[in-house]
Amino acid sequence: MLLHVIARGKIGRSPEAEMVERYARRITWGLKVTELPDRGGTIPPASATPVRTVALDERGEQLTSSAFAALLGRWRDDGVREARFLIGAADGHDAALRGGADLLLAFGAATWPHMLARAMLAEQLWRATSILSGHPYHREG
Repeated sequence: MLLHVIARGKIGRSPEAEMVERYARRITWGLKVTELPDRGGTIPPASATPVRTVALDERGEQLTSSAFAALLGRWRDDGVREARFLIGAADGHDAALRGGADLLLAFGAATWPHMLARAMLAEQLWRATSILSGHPYHREG
């Protein structure tokens, strides 16, 4: 299954970009990162079907890392070809995008800068795929 991160804003050369790259190198599943301008630009069409869309949103569901891994594993096992993770700009996503997402996902109740959210997502994708592969990286409790 392709993990496709579609993020608003250019991450450039930054500490967050280094973190994203560090975790991206570790992910053994297909991974694609698409950057869009803060405003405008078009979300690219899905590369394959079926597809699931996850919008990162502070009002979204908070999943444990194990629950997130189980969800990705279920989607993979059900034949989902692409999981898209949408990260908005500073003002987040519009109501239509949130309403059309398969999942709204929050990294806690706090609001996070969108560049840091990208690094956090990369780490969670690495953690989820490592959990599913039986790698000892993740420890519960």
